Amino acid sequence: MTQRPLNSSSGRETPDGGGARQRPLIWLFLCGLLIVVVVILLPRPAAVSRGGDGATNGFSLSPAGVWTATGPTASSPRRRDAALRQTPEEIVSGKLSQFGRSRRDIVHAISRRSKKEVPAEVEKFFDAVEGGRWDEIEASWKGLARKSGQYENSVHAPELDEFWPPVLEAYGAAEAVHLWPAQKLLDYGDAVLGSLRPGMVYVGGTDPGRFIPTMLNETSDGEQHIILTQNALADGRYQEYLRFLYGDRFGLPTGDESQAAFQDYVQDAQKRLLHDQQFPDEPKQVRPGEKIAMSDGRVQVSGQVAVMGVNERLLQIILDKNPGAAFALEESFPMKNTYPGAVPLGPLMELRSDASQTPFTSDTASQALDYLRGLAQQAQPGAEDAGNPDVLKTYAHMANAQANLFADHHFNDQAEQAYKLATSIWPDNIEAVKGYSEFLAGQGRGQEATQILDAFAKAYPKQNSELQIFRGSITFTAPQGAK
Repeated sequence: MTQRPLNSSSGRETPDGGGARQRPLIWLFLCGLLIVVVVILLPRPAAVSRGGDGATNGFSLSPAGVWTATGPTASSPRRRDAALRQTPEEIVSGKLSQFGRSRRDIVHAISRRSKKEVPAEVEKFFDAVEGGRWDEIEASWKGLARKSGQYENSVHAPELDEFWPPVLEAYGAAEAVHLWPAQKLLDYGDAVLGSLRPGMVYVGGTDPGRFIPTMLNETSDGEQHIILTQNALADGRYQEYLRFLYGDRFGLPTGDESQAAFQDYVQDAQKRLLHDQQFPDEPKQVRPGEKIAMSDGRVQVSGQVAVMGVNERLLQIILDKNPGAAFALEESFPMKNTYPGAVPLGPLMELRSDASQTPFTSDTASQALDYLRGLAQQAQPGAEDAGNPDVLKTYAHMANAQANLFADHHFNDQAEQAYKLATSIWPDNIEAVKGYSEFLAGQGRGQEATQILDAFAKAYPKQNSELQIFRGSITFTAPQGAK
């Protein structure tokens, strides 16, 4: 079956099956709707948590660092022997079926709590997931997606609201199983989960970075970590889902706090828009792709960048509400307020780390860079991964995210090398090109930045419209200090 392209930042396919994918997980009010419609941010009735604490962590760090996933430690000899007799494809197929059952169980629990009947089409969808029948999964998904209110040309069917998040997670896992080679899926999920320390909360951003670890987290021996995604926090349905899963042991934004985060973003956006209007010769403060307008004296914001601006504030609320928890983040869109205190953690970054325990040094950045070089080697012509775009785009996105972190901490040599690795792994990676050119411009190397953008525009003309918006936002500055 032909594999379809996946955006490097990751996102769900449009329900009509079109080839273009939207960038990461574009939620209810993202698709062309003005964010001023904030119904989804209003508080909903309190959800009943499933309860229960996780088991002992089955993943540990190697003595040499965070790069090696050791795998489950609590597996019985019988289960280990059974696993050895299975092919990777059989293992992954079994995990998808198990994960589908777990998400169906959640749907039924939500049904009992809300006293709302599960729609027949949702049951049909889970029948297909548990059976591993991709064509039926995809067909059922398209029908549900058209009623989700989440995608362009979809309608909002309220009877689907409570059940939509677990449906989305089941489909995301099934799609990853369909697109990824089985062994690579297991390796990637183990690399992510194996980087987590006991009790760590995992925040997954891209589709593979969210759905693959979520599926493996719940279908493998060892601790079941709290897993959430930063990209959906502005969706009230998703917040309610998190309360259902973790509400008794994890702090989440209230409806009032969500509304305050939205208002804070709008006020900040208005201030930046007025700056750009009043001082046209100064560097632009409105971000590339950020849609801000004034209408009848009111500010209106919409689009992907705006939603992520709200999500960034909501993630900060979660961090504040869980001061004793350790968080690991897989970046989707850069959230620069997460960079202070962040350090590389395998393919991830650990947020608000203790500098006395895990200092972010040049050696730390170089070790992380060595890991990225290993990924780049797997992308070379003739390598096993070279022909799979979904794997390579995930690797490239990982390199780009680490480069962003290096650049923010002024590890300039490592940042530049990481940006180059990201573009070598997947040359059609506009996010890496934008990040690299912005980095160069900030170092006073504007001519090099322009050359990179020109070369990319020539090689990939279909992305020129996005590139042109970005070009107008670049600020050329004097060289920054390097560590």
